[in-house]
Amino acid sequence: MKKPPVLSRRAARGPAPLRGKRAAHLLPQTRLGGPMPWVIAIMVALTVLAAGGGLALDNLADRARGELAGSATVQILAVDPENRARQAEAVAEILVQDPDVAGLALVPQDTVERLLEPWLGSGNPEDAVPIPALIDLRLRGGADQATLDRLRGLLAERAPDARIDAQGKWLAPVLAALSALGWMALGLIALLAFTGAAAVWLAARNALGSNRDTIEIVHLLGGSDHQIARIFQRSILFDALLGGVLGLVLGMAAVWLMGAQFSALDSGLVSGGGLESSDWLVLALVPAGAVVLAVFTARFTVLASLRKML
Repeated sequence: MKKPPVLSRRAARGPAPLRGKRAAHLLPQTRLGGPMPWVIAIMVALTVLAAGGGLALDNLADRARGELAGSATVQILAVDPENRARQAEAVAEILVQDPDVAGLALVPQDTVERLLEPWLGSGNPEDAVPIPALIDLRLRGGADQATLDRLRGLLAERAPDARIDAQGKWLAPVLAALSALGWMALGLIALLAFTGAAAVWLAARNALGSNRDTIEIVHLLGGSDHQIARIFQRSILFDALLGGVLGLVLGMAAVWLMGAQFSALDSGLVSGGGLESSDWLVLALVPAGAVVLAVFTARFTVLASLRKML
């Protein structure tokens, strides 16, 4: 007589019950929400654009301060052109021998007239107002007030119409405005980070609400809060990676386009606001920050909500 097959102990006990980690996988493996990758992409693109603008403004201000730190300008304000030219020659003769002066250059009169043409019109500007003679100075120890006062004293006798001013003084309001714009860009980045975290928080809360019954079953089968949180973390991770890459491409393209437009202005001040290689690396790290923020926000939201749920 044929013996019945012998069942193993595991088969005799039937299928293994769902416990712990296996129970946690009862949760749907879908994304937190359809729009979430697009929301993260928009936030990353705007952050890249704001960060690029802030870094460019910071570079522009630093280069302007460096170039103007030891620069000064001598203006000869005499009305008579011959007297003006004579005083300009005397100023150059005195200053070229001074130990604090590293170099000087007399600005040609036609260059000064060309710079004033947008305000005074074409033709002979001397017919409208007297055009001062200009001398650019490079000082060895910086254009501090003590040095400028000493140079004014040297010129007082032979060039009574000469006036010396530090170039940084003229651009101080511009540099202050650039600094304010940089702080605004930093504030915008912080606001975008808060908005992105809030969007992830809302998506996680909605996902928890729609899967509340399943989560209660998972708890009864032995699934822990941390195991459930990892499911939602994995979901937001994929959304954040997709949105971060898309936002980085859009943001980088916008920054490059804006840089090309400003470079076309061919202005000395604006050209100093380009991005360095390190700046582009900082912009490339923006999506990584967005992913970390999204994952930690989702984990915190899920764990906090599960504690209240039980």
